[in-house]
Amino acid sequence: MQTVPVGDACYPNLYVRTVMSVKALVVYESMYGNTRAIAEGIARGLGNAADVTLVAVGQVSDEHVRDADLLVVGGPTHVHSMSRTSTRKAAIEAAAKPDSGLAVEEGADGRGLREWIADLGELNVRAAAFDTRVQGPVVLMGRAARAIERSLRNRGATVVADGESFLVSKSNRLVPGELERAERWGAQLAADAVVVARV
Repeated sequence: MQTVPVGDACYPNLYVRTVMSVKALVVYESMYGNTRAIAEGIARGLGNAADVTLVAVGQVSDEHVRDADLLVVGGPTHVHSMSRTSTRKAAIEAAAKPDSGLAVEEGADGRGLREWIADLGELNVRAAAFDTRVQGPVVLMGRAARAIERSLRNRGATVVADGESFLVSKSNRLVPGELERAERWGAQLAADAVVVARV
């Protein structure tokens, strides 16, 4: 437990409160590093009021999930949804082309969020979803966060926030300001999730 002082920089209107620590788990899938960078930003924001574990989908364990009070899951948007084996293969092949300027993340050729969530047992956890997608109309680009939310709900998770998309350019670079927005989103998730009892 921790005490949040009067005039805390992030929450200036709070009185002194006793705060029950929340354990947050951020699980991400990343092909070229953009989604990892966003996940890191979200984890920094969550760290304002939560104990945070950040882990790539290929390394997450059942114990990680069991210990979490809040599960935050995100990945890239491939063909309007979560990635598949075929879309990950295509992304790796695209990066291998001369002058692509893309570097594939370690483990990108392994299982993705779709397969990981399908293998999960029943979840009794609060959850939120995010994605990265190319900047443009949602109807054309799609949003993986919607499919992530649906899959988590099907496993029993309680989705506590609207899914969030973070934008990349057509040259596969994060749009300026998205890292900061990810951190703010994470901070809001933490503020909403923390159990607060007035002293």
